[in-house]
Parts: sequence; C-alpha cells; structure tokens
Amino acid sequence: MEKIAFIGSYDKADMMICIAKILTTMKKKVIVVDATALSKTRYIVPTMQASKQYITTFENVDVAIGFESFDQIKAYNSLSKTDKLDYDYALIDIDSYRGYYYFGIKPEDKKLFVTSFDLYNLRRGLQVFRKLTQPVTVKRVIFTKEMDPKEEEYLNYLSKNLPVKWDPDVVYFPFETSDLNAIYSNQRSGRIQLKGLSATYVDGIEYIVEEISGASQGEVRKALKKLI
Repeated sequence: MEKIAFIGSYDKADMMICIAKILTTMKKKVIVVDATALSKTRYIVPTMQASKQYITTFENVDVAIGFESFDQIKAYNSLSKTDKLDYDYALIDIDSYRGYYYFGIKPEDKKLFVTSFDLYNLRRGLQVFRKLTQPVTVKRVIFTKEMDPKEEEYLNYLSKNLPVKWDPDVVYFPFETSDLNAIYSNQRSGRIQLKGLSATYVDGIEYIVEEISGASQGEVRKALKKLI
C-alpha cells in the first residue's frame, strides 16, 4: 500500500475524494483517511454511521474517519498490527505533526503541501513540518491562478528553517466559481462527478493522479471521461 500525504490546513477533502474516485475507476483500491482536527469528510460523505470511528464506502472509495493511526484502522477491520491493509493507495489528509507521525509518513512517501496564500493556511500548514527530524521533498499544490514571485519568496521565507525541499513542479488550482458550484452539487447529491468542474481544476486533478499512480496521461484521461 502506497501512502500519499496531503498536508496542510487548507480544505482538501473534496479534491482528495475526486482523486480517489479516478483511481478506483482505474481499478485501484483506495482508502481516504481524514486525519484532520475538523474531520470535514464526516459531514460531506453520506453514511448512516454515527460512531466516533468508522469506515464507510462512498462510490467504491473507502473513507476512514476518526482514526489516529493505521493500527486503529487495522483493529477496526479485525486485523493484527502485522497484517497489511488491502489497498493500493491510502490518501491521508493531514493538518498536524501528530497525524504525520502516527500515520507513519516516511521520507520516501509522496507528500503534497496543499495551501492558498492566505497567512492562516500558509503558517498553520507549515507547522506540520516543524518537528521533522529528516529533510523531505514536498510538491506544492496551490489554490491560486499562478504564483507571484513575491508570494513564492514569502513561502520560501516562512519555510527557510524547516526540513523541507520544495519540488520545482507546482500544481495550480485557480478555483473558479463553477468549481465551487460543482463541488456543492456533488455534496448535496451524494455523488462524485467531475461534470461542471473547470478545465484547469480537472487538469490539476489529472496531474496529481498521474504523479500518484505512474499511469500515462492517456490512461488517466480514459478514466476521467467516465466521470464527466
């Protein structure tokens, strides 16, 4: 099972669910783990569950809510600590060092820092890296049209004393009004569809899926067409 850490305080739940849906359409088994303080997915993923910790299946995507480690998820599934979870990918939504540590994120695991350029998301998101003992390479996923040189300079200033090396490639999400409308429509209908999302938003998701899976652009686009 490959672990992909989506790091930061920015709201990434809907984006991660879309990414997971594409991966399952490509015949991959995926679990989305909400390890954030607010657990937003508890409120946007339809379920009859009312317990503190649970796993629900949403259009072939397993979603784990309320767990603090993979050991807890294994125990929930009546597995021992030495057993392996039966997934190709675990997409982990992390907004604290605690989540990073207890879900065992390693230097070799893929990491994406998801943020906008408002100070709250920048500063609180970067706090995840403060206690790391080994340097890590992280890809930036930024919800903005493009990164102004001053904004990049400021991000580098905030992170200069952190054990982080930024991947030179940056994924941009301009996040147009149509994207919000499509996301809200999905939430109300309890569906995962890409219809209505802007071309730039879909391009960003496509790129991340390619990075995670190693699949070709053609393979990913074939899966995307089934969801639009």
